[in-house]
Amino acid sequence: MKTVILCGGMGTRLSEETHLKPKPMVEIGGRPILWHIMRIYANHGYKEFVLALGYMGEVIKDYFINYHPHTSDVTVNLATGEATYANPTAEDWMVHMVNTGQDSMTGGRLHRLEPFLRPTGTFMLTYGDGVINLDINELVAFHRGHGRLATVTAVRPQARFGGMTLNSNQVIEFKEKPQTGESWINGGFMVFEPGIFEYLHGDATVLEEDPLENLARDGQLMAYPHQGFWHCMDTVRDRNSLENLWAGGQAPWKVW
Repeated sequence: MKTVILCGGMGTRLSEETHLKPKPMVEIGGRPILWHIMRIYANHGYKEFVLALGYMGEVIKDYFINYHPHTSDVTVNLATGEATYANPTAEDWMVHMVNTGQDSMTGGRLHRLEPFLRPTGTFMLTYGDGVINLDINELVAFHRGHGRLATVTAVRPQARFGGMTLNSNQVIEFKEKPQTGESWINGGFMVFEPGIFEYLHGDATVLEEDPLENLARDGQLMAYPHQGFWHCMDTVRDRNSLENLWAGGQAPWKVW
């Protein structure tokens, strides 16, 4: 089963990093967050990826084209230009990198991939900026079990600031970054049947608007509730939080 990762946005809220590289290439622990997302899927046996490129897509292409020599010992015959690799440590992934337009929206990028995805049936899709400690196989089993066109992983994100309960001016309860109550949001990590393409119409289609709203209206959208860790890297604060978790050996998404 193929896994689509949306990698084409400009990441304007992380502009301190994304003026030099696309958002999925912002590093956590010395590796792009895109690599971390791919490792999550690969750990569960899903190793074929379709990267929907747009803004600075050439940076992502360069990374994977040179991935093997950069992760191996290399001997170069300067007379012939021939290179041989020793001690290769590259993952056994198949990575398709497809230009889906500089300015396409999320649904538009998926729409452009229809000829590539429709013939092979069920596929997965997520964003290039969020990590999770999700059992992907359980997600897929849930999707196959309900028989609808689409499944989204529902998460309850942490608040960006600590929460306090006050009695007059006295703090009687303090919670550092509590979960935001009962509110569920789309955390990515979706599973789709090819019928999703009937809900997509051109580059300007925003997946999270008409397509998912209409799928819900038609009774074709199910949610897989995930109570565990999920974190989206929207800002420098988010990047620093993920980096601190990784550096401290406490990264919940590191399931490999």
